[in-house]
Amino acid sequence: MDFVNLDYILDQLIQLCSISSPAGNTQKAMDYLKRQLDDLGISYTSTNKGALIATIPGQEINVHRHIAAHIDTLGAMVKEIKSNGRLKLAKIGGYNWNTVEGALCYIETGAGNRYSGTILNTHSSAHVYEDHAKQERNDDNMELRIDEKVKNQDDVLSLGIDVGDFVSFDARTRVTESGFINSRHLDDKASAAILMGALKHIKENNLLLPYTTNFMFSNNEEIGYGGNASITPETKEYLVVDMGAIGEGQTTDEFCVSICAKDSSGPYHFDLRQKLVQLAQRHKIYYKVDIYPHYGSDASSALRAGFDIVHGLIGPGIDASHGHERTHKDALSNTAELLIHYLLAQ
Repeated sequence: MDFVNLDYILDQLIQLCSISSPAGNTQKAMDYLKRQLDDLGISYTSTNKGALIATIPGQEINVHRHIAAHIDTLGAMVKEIKSNGRLKLAKIGGYNWNTVEGALCYIETGAGNRYSGTILNTHSSAHVYEDHAKQERNDDNMELRIDEKVKNQDDVLSLGIDVGDFVSFDARTRVTESGFINSRHLDDKASAAILMGALKHIKENNLLLPYTTNFMFSNNEEIGYGGNASITPETKEYLVVDMGAIGEGQTTDEFCVSICAKDSSGPYHFDLRQKLVQLAQRHKIYYKVDIYPHYGSDASSALRAGFDIVHGLIGPGIDASHGHERTHKDALSNTAELLIHYLLAQ
């Protein structure tokens, strides 16, 4: 595909992954997106919950489309300051502790100070603990080791660290010469970058969309209610751009745009799914249709909230979801192409 600026999408992805934004603490990422939208000359509003909605007026103003990607990520919060100066954590979002064991992380205090650390199991030394490998990785057996001279609770408190402070995981973003993107939080910053690429393409080419379209960057998807509000009454179709799930029994790979037929909330709208499939076929876009068994989206949360909408879900195929994820430039390209063809279609 040569009509969308893939370099721009990649740059947006890298920049977004460098900004910590666990659900509940996403303002820095939203401020970054506001600056990008200002540079493109695209108007936007912020919701009371902190989501960002950019609007492109269309030929038909009485019918709207709603496009959503989420900017919030998995993370944690300080649950307890332990007597040994380490931190017990409470998870934000759904993941297993083994996926962040050994991860570099950051604690952000209420005053805005930032400290680095590492997430470990409490019996982390193989030379000391016989059950090092067998110890269960659960809430009680995981802790954060702070990169400061702290030996007790008072030492930690003196840094300004306290219960309720947010913890984010270092994304460790890396793009290989072969086109693979390795990073945490590709769910869903890859899709947010794709939305930015679509907005840039529309604006720079003065494209007239058939319908007024609202692009939402939601901020609470990982905790279940990111895109379930601030949907205009004129909205008929709601398309989420989120990761395509890869694994045993799935058709999705790291190179396609994945079109979701069903997730844990139930089937997505059949007619919209077929429209997306036909667009992909017509424009020779590499796609796969899949079912995501343990998954929910901003669109499914909007349906639970009672909105009368047609809902769909597409996204780049991403491996090792909610772990250290990987996708390929081709998946970004195929997803961006399908999204733009959808936006231009009646």
